[in-house]
Amino acid sequence: MRRAAVLGSPIAHSLSPFLHRAAYQALGLTGWRYDAVECDEAALPALMAGMGPEWAGLSLTMPLKRAVLPLLDTVSALAVEVGGANTVVFRDGARHGENTDVYGIVGALAESGVLPPRAATILGGGATAASALAALRELGLGEASLAVRDPSRAGETARVAERLGMALRVETFDKVDGLLDVDLVVSTLPPGAADGFAGAVGRVPALLDVVYAPWPTPLARAVRAAGGTVVSGFAMLLHQAALQVELHTGRRDAPVETMRAAGEAEIARRAAAPAR
Repeated sequence: MRRAAVLGSPIAHSLSPFLHRAAYQALGLTGWRYDAVECDEAALPALMAGMGPEWAGLSLTMPLKRAVLPLLDTVSALAVEVGGANTVVFRDGARHGENTDVYGIVGALAESGVLPPRAATILGGGATAASALAALRELGLGEASLAVRDPSRAGETARVAERLGMALRVETFDKVDGLLDVDLVVSTLPPGAADGFAGAVGRVPALLDVVYAPWPTPLARAVRAAGGTVVSGFAMLLHQAALQVELHTGRRDAPVETMRAAGEAEIARRAAAPAR
């Protein structure tokens, strides 16, 4: 039995098991298992220390992307620049850290037909915002704007911008209107946190909102109503998960459409389920 899992806290809502299990089935990997494991920063070192040779890899979500770095033997150059790894690959007795979030953002924008922007603004300053910065650099930008609640908590993301060689303008949420003369807004805020910006953000040509449930978000509805292009967090999750499957299994043929169908089916099932 080969094992992989997604770790985080809270984790019960994660779509990752549905995506990865669908991939394993499509690839004929009958001896593979993928779980969701509740794990916070304090529990991570002991949990990883107890993982045996049956483990192939991990997917990491909040709050573990930065906390995992000291526990790794090697880290990819991109994960070092971004300051976080959302993927661990167990290989030759060592733990290797990767970042597939950047790939997920770039892939999600590309499949939706979003052209490389001339200017972009990111809402939020956490680990996903750092990956968004790296994705913008891949799309050719040398600078970006960041809107946050408290600039003092965006220090790590500012350091990421320095490592990426990007200029970063940081403003508080009350000044977000001045940051929207851009082609693309990437909201990395949790569900509900960006709702108050819908009216202002609605005028931008393109939006990537990392939320995927409930969907569409008020931001997405506003941009779509104005004729803009909207990219959901599910598309980002799908593409980063596809690369994780390839890294964990050693394959290069992740079945993206099969994974998409499995994820969309689970989202629809949850939306139809009676409220508890």
